[in-house]
Amino acid sequence: MTKLDTLRLRVRDVAALKQFYCDVLGMSDQGDGRIGYSAAEVALQFVEADTPYAPQPSDLYWKIALSVPNIELACAQLRAHGVYVTGPQQFRDVGYLAKFTDPEGFVVELIDHWFEGDRPDLEFDESRLGGGAHLSLVTLRTGDIDAIEPDILSWGMTPLSVQSVEPFGFTLYFYAFTKEQPPNPDFSAIENRTWTYQRPYTVLEIQHVSALERESLPKVGAAGYGGLILGSAGAPVHSKRLMITAG
Repeated sequence: MTKLDTLRLRVRDVAALKQFYCDVLGMSDQGDGRIGYSAAEVALQFVEADTPYAPQPSDLYWKIALSVPNIELACAQLRAHGVYVTGPQQFRDVGYLAKFTDPEGFVVELIDHWFEGDRPDLEFDESRLGGGAHLSLVTLRTGDIDAIEPDILSWGMTPLSVQSVEPFGFTLYFYAFTKEQPPNPDFSAIENRTWTYQRPYTVLEIQHVSALERESLPKVGAAGYGGLILGSAGAPVHSKRLMITAG
């Protein structure tokens, strides 16, 4: 089956950033210079850039998200490593979230498997980040979901959730290469949200910003998004607009 295989980010110090993701976030070598949590999830590949990362609200690339069984534990572990992390706090009916930036300024979101107050009484491996983090989401932006969704669906991705956050001017769309179906066939249903964050594979999240005329791409040589590579066993996959290609 096709999968989200490699997220390529252009950075200034490849070795130092790999060390942060491995030593602090608990990732490990995934081969070919990539790091990650498991073969079921997207792996990160850092390539050298000439200038520092300077993110803008119009950027095509937004963030990655790590889903964890216990977000309070994850925040405490990060703070013990000297990482400044916000929250955690329940953000509307979207998720129980926290956020930090890596040493180069890339946003990393933490998402609990459960909404605040809903977590069952479970045991966690406290030696792992948040009791066992996985790379849950890769988030890209668009100003025109109708222009990109046909391609996403044609690759065989399954819609999992749609989350309107209109007071903030955006809607979130979630897709994955999976045969699983969300608990509720209504993609906007609340119960589909934490279910999505608990999936053991990486999900593609698209933030549709209604006021965004066009996504901005990183300049040549600048740090930032370097593209998303899919491991494809089927038809060719390509989106110039989203910088997605088949490996």
